[in-house]
Amino acid sequence: MKSHPARRFGMGLLPICLVVLAPAWGRAANSASPPPDYRRDVRPVLETYCFDCHADGADKGQVSFDTAASDAVLASDHALWRRSLRNVRAGIMPPPGKPRPDAAQQEILARWIKSKVFQIHPENPDPGHVRMRRLNRVEYRNTIRDLIGVDFKTETQFPPDDTGFGFDTIGSVLTIPPMLLEKYLGAASAIIEEALGSRAGSGGSGKTTAFYRKVFPRPVPETAEDRRLYARQILRDFATRAFRRPVEDAELSRLTSLAEPVFTAKTGGFQAGVAQAMVAVLASPRFLFREEHPADSKDAAPYPLIDEYSLASRLSYFLWSSMPDEELFRQAGAGALRANISAQVNRMLGDTKSEALVRNFAGQWLRARDIESVPIEARVVMERERKPDPEAQKRRRRFRELNGRSSESLTASEKDELGALRASFKARERSAVRELTTELRHDMRRETEMVVDYVFREDRNLLELLDANYTFLNERLAAHYGVPGVSGSQMRRVELPADSPRGGVLTEGTILVATSNPTRTSPVKRGLFILDNILGTPAPAPPPNVPPLEAAAKGDKVISLRETLAIHRENPMCNSCHNRMDPLGLAFEHFNALGLWRDTEFEQPVDSSGRLASGEEFKTVAELKRVLARQHGRDFYRAVTEKLLTYALGRGLEDSDTDMVDQIVAALDQQGGRPSALLNGVVQSAAFQRCRVPKAAQTASLSTPQATGPQLVAK
Repeated sequence: MKSHPARRFGMGLLPICLVVLAPAWGRAANSASPPPDYRRDVRPVLETYCFDCHADGADKGQVSFDTAASDAVLASDHALWRRSLRNVRAGIMPPPGKPRPDAAQQEILARWIKSKVFQIHPENPDPGHVRMRRLNRVEYRNTIRDLIGVDFKTETQFPPDDTGFGFDTIGSVLTIPPMLLEKYLGAASAIIEEALGSRAGSGGSGKTTAFYRKVFPRPVPETAEDRRLYARQILRDFATRAFRRPVEDAELSRLTSLAEPVFTAKTGGFQAGVAQAMVAVLASPRFLFREEHPADSKDAAPYPLIDEYSLASRLSYFLWSSMPDEELFRQAGAGALRANISAQVNRMLGDTKSEALVRNFAGQWLRARDIESVPIEARVVMERERKPDPEAQKRRRRFRELNGRSSESLTASEKDELGALRASFKARERSAVRELTTELRHDMRRETEMVVDYVFREDRNLLELLDANYTFLNERLAAHYGVPGVSGSQMRRVELPADSPRGGVLTEGTILVATSNPTRTSPVKRGLFILDNILGTPAPAPPPNVPPLEAAAKGDKVISLRETLAIHRENPMCNSCHNRMDPLGLAFEHFNALGLWRDTEFEQPVDSSGRLASGEEFKTVAELKRVLARQHGRDFYRAVTEKLLTYALGRGLEDSDTDMVDQIVAALDQQGGRPSALLNGVVQSAAFQRCRVPKAAQTASLSTPQATGPQLVAK
């Protein structure tokens, strides 16, 4: 989608947001006042609103506030207070119908938990531990493209990356198993060979690539010393860009020593020698990993600023999923990037490479990536919406019986019968089944990406992702959804009819299909998705040995999923979590596993009404979307903030991040949910701009003589 450059990600608003958020490293909203005291300030709130169910011998949900040996022991239970803070903020506790603490009392509780339980110091916030992480497949491909100009198909050459906390940018899971190590070595050789063309190994004959002409801008000198200096210059430029920071002299000498024996040998060539050293660069951990350093190695502070080259890489891989460009390198080299970060963020978001943020962040947060591969058995899904046909069931049993026998055992009449049954089934499927074709799946993914892109680029309220009167469709997807008046194959913004249940990402095919089972909808999966990704209140893992949902049904009677879940909730160990999940998931039962609207299931009217754990009631999915956007908008802001921080930082969030998240959420709330406030809150946060003091052993391992070339990677 095209938009005016000045409108991309609300660029005109970003400097204002940065001014507002810049002081956030060293203060909190109420840091001037002393932190609350448990006995004086917090316990009275608990006694008033919580002790009826969680004290004096009562421990509903296995939570008790008066059984700890001391106040210090009580304050040491991080899991208890983390859960309490989330539940109070979400309106889950105290339960609906019970008196609830007001905003001031909730703030007292939150400040005490952050200061005394989580030990957060607003004047010196802990940025958390960010592991030195490997480039994932997307980042590797984009980096090779921007460094060399080769489009290396990592999705076919490398195994899929592991994910953690919902994303493939997490340092703790981006390891290098032996199989991937071998592939990196082979990839480095193949990439350099393609980039330099046949001339790299032929002493000067053969085709010339654009990269070759850039690397070798002038003729090869005649003398050995001049050749060595020329090679050193070429490798300095290449390694500096590949390592995303200036290459050290000792490291450069080792690279040159790799090239020199080749270009001084009679059978070698200057280009071939340089190419060999370039292969070593691409196989080096300095290229494969995102190495970071503090700005001042002598800084004794526990959480120093990262240096400007590290900041340049954090920015570029966050917004572009690729390496820094020349402008970021220039700013970092001049020590001016941090001072000019507002202008640089604006510039980067205006570049087409920023589409990677939507594609890779939203693609995982909203599961848009999954739509192209999630298995769906369309025939079985559609069968649930047809009138039960006992004769058809008999024919299918007969078909399975005949089809399961060998051809030799069938009589001629049985073969004819089998053929007729197969033909009738195919005809029935062609007339009634709406398959999720490859093209339709792609359209669904593009819909989600374009909606998110539109909200971010136009700097619209993030709540439009939950409830909006528009979406992006083409004729094929509009027909699937039943939206009239759309023609042509091009995806475009479409105003939805006033009575349309669509609008917002939760009613898009990507999420509806990805949160279904292969043969039916899954209210549990849909409810879990909303709790985790939209409300930020994930349900705990299910207890072991929970029977399949279908096992809850009694007898042979066909019943709806709502009835099945009601029976399932009769089990006490399932009731608590399902009371939170089921109403959310059942609200979307009008959408089947193909994302199609339906009014009945097994001839029974679909009932999408429900009541949230926080007390709000709704009758339709449209009403639920309004409840989520209006009553739980701040919960959504917190959820998307936590997800974006996780993606950007490459680690799961910790208790020490709570105040940072709260500050970004407050800015979002104040600025009408604008994505510019969110994006700049992330890049201005202490977690993004600072680091824990790196361990000496880790720093030393990257400075050893073996740190360049495949020999280190092979260990």
